[in-house]
Amino acid sequence: MTSAVVVASAVELDDVRVDGEDVIWAEGRPSEGGRIQLVRRSRDGSTADLLGEGQNARTAVHEYGGGAWWARDGVVWFVDWNDQRLYRLDPKTGAAEPLVPEPAVERGDRYADGDLTPDGEWIACVREHHPPGDRAFDVRNEIVRLAAHRPSTPEVLVSGPDFVSNPRWSPDGQRLCWVEWDHPNMPWDGSRLRVRELDRGRDVLVAGGPEESVSEPSWQPDGSLTFISDRSGWWNLYRWSPGGEAVEPLVEIEAEIGEPQWMLGLGRYAILADGRVVFARSRDGFEGLAVRLVDGTVTDLELPYTFVTNVRVAADSELVLVAGTPTTEPSVSRVVLGTGAAVESVVPLRPARDLGELGVDASYVSVPEAIEFPSQGGRTAHALLYSPKNPACVGPDDELPPLLVFIHGGPTGAAAAVLRLGIQYWTTRGFAVVDVNYGGSAGYGRGYRELLRGAWGVVDVEDCIAAVRWLAQQHLADPARLCIRGGSAGGFTTLAALARKDTPFAAGADYFGVADLEALASETHKFESRYLDGLLGPYPADREIYRERSPIHHVDELSRPLIVLQGLEDEVVPPNQSEMIVEALRIKGVPVAYLAFEGEQHGFRRAENIRRAMDAELSFYAQVLRFTLPADEGIEPVTVENGWR
Repeated sequence: MTSAVVVASAVELDDVRVDGEDVIWAEGRPSEGGRIQLVRRSRDGSTADLLGEGQNARTAVHEYGGGAWWARDGVVWFVDWNDQRLYRLDPKTGAAEPLVPEPAVERGDRYADGDLTPDGEWIACVREHHPPGDRAFDVRNEIVRLAAHRPSTPEVLVSGPDFVSNPRWSPDGQRLCWVEWDHPNMPWDGSRLRVRELDRGRDVLVAGGPEESVSEPSWQPDGSLTFISDRSGWWNLYRWSPGGEAVEPLVEIEAEIGEPQWMLGLGRYAILADGRVVFARSRDGFEGLAVRLVDGTVTDLELPYTFVTNVRVAADSELVLVAGTPTTEPSVSRVVLGTGAAVESVVPLRPARDLGELGVDASYVSVPEAIEFPSQGGRTAHALLYSPKNPACVGPDDELPPLLVFIHGGPTGAAAAVLRLGIQYWTTRGFAVVDVNYGGSAGYGRGYRELLRGAWGVVDVEDCIAAVRWLAQQHLADPARLCIRGGSAGGFTTLAALARKDTPFAAGADYFGVADLEALASETHKFESRYLDGLLGPYPADREIYRERSPIHHVDELSRPLIVLQGLEDEVVPPNQSEMIVEALRIKGVPVAYLAFEGEQHGFRRAENIRRAMDAELSFYAQVLRFTLPADEGIEPVTVENGWR
């Protein structure tokens, strides 16, 4: 699997929405500089791009974005990445008209997560205001109301909480709900669901608190409000009715329906007209779709999906969703249900890439296996294991395969059990890959998530080391050829795992990872500016913990070769984090390679940069592990300073 195949015709499917009989979805396109295009598919099957040249439906709220667009009655509203203003697309001309004033500071006002009043005249949405200086503690997050079809000055409806999300109007337009939370909590730690009764001018606390995470409120035609809460220890579904005293459970199972709200605009469930609830659920590292019938029975739907990102109602018994399997990339599909839990049909609307058209036979695809393994303190940790697979090649009888550890970001994230050609890039070349869901990862309940409280840089590192040692004991990996890679929080774990005298790893790849936790605490953006309180402790009171866990203060123990890759426009983990660890290794004489990418933020979006990063990492491992790069791929060798003669 070459890097050219990985990016060829690649798109990242994001949100999907239903507008009458049309379906609209977002495509991140590496071939177009990583911009997000909106595509409308009519009922007759025809499709059309909605955004003009240079337009990019992406919001910078919370820096991670999400919820950058919505649609109704043929009209689309979107936030343009270039200036962060909210625009209305004229359904007749396709022209984009700005609805909000130009901010006094460049990209100073950011918008996201909008919802229209029942009459379609007004929008409630999140506004993130950045004043001059853009210091994290000066940023204001509010819910505002503005005119849907003409320019207007936004009116503040909700202000005061550190963060707000999910403003949603009730069907009669008389109530507005939203989710809010305050520092030092992240939304998956503790948040609150409130309802404002507009006619009475009072706010009602529906659910949530410092130890309960709530998300995705959705009004129903009868005036009730459904939402996700982890009050049981799992993100499950609940319902509240105005005037009622108690919240009643809709679905309570030992599986996660919700997911961490890193991005806005999530959609993990949909309620059909007949009362059936279709929802995504995560269990043992794999996702799937299930349904709650009107009698309360919960059963899985017979669908192949192991990864689901969006579930939306399309008609009385129809859904649209973005979902994938271990052998297919995410695609947009329409699912038609029969009676009960019967699935009548699945209609692809935006199919995944056809491997055959890319020149890849399905026999080359490595399918993940969910594994459990023992870790420190009697913990059981989790991962997805991909074995090397290439029918054209056989490894030597007297060798075990090299192993590459993938570490997800977050750190409150999770490995996705879906076809990722970026993983097959390695497994088709003889590497085994283990995608670790260390303690703190989502998908295994609140108790597992909270294993990382005060223990970032400890539990995650212990679990990654435990994974490779267990796999080596099972004769599934060569203990002398273990490598580790990760981005963002995964980059921090990579550095922390390498900066140990007892590290089992031969080399590592750090993608925009954290080297100095003290610097991160003072430099990062508002959304994560107090995240470290829960992961490490409050700063500066616990400064010694920050210093002790920071890889930059353990360079003396960092002796393994390292490649570092960084976007120069990264606002989440600034470039100085990568530069300081690279400079320290240069001075120490440790083999190190550094690639910095102009125009990239937190995560690489441009096809040429994705290719260069993958091939450079392969070239780096080739030099460390002493294997020869394929001559027919034209891979440019990466320069390793302090390298080998």
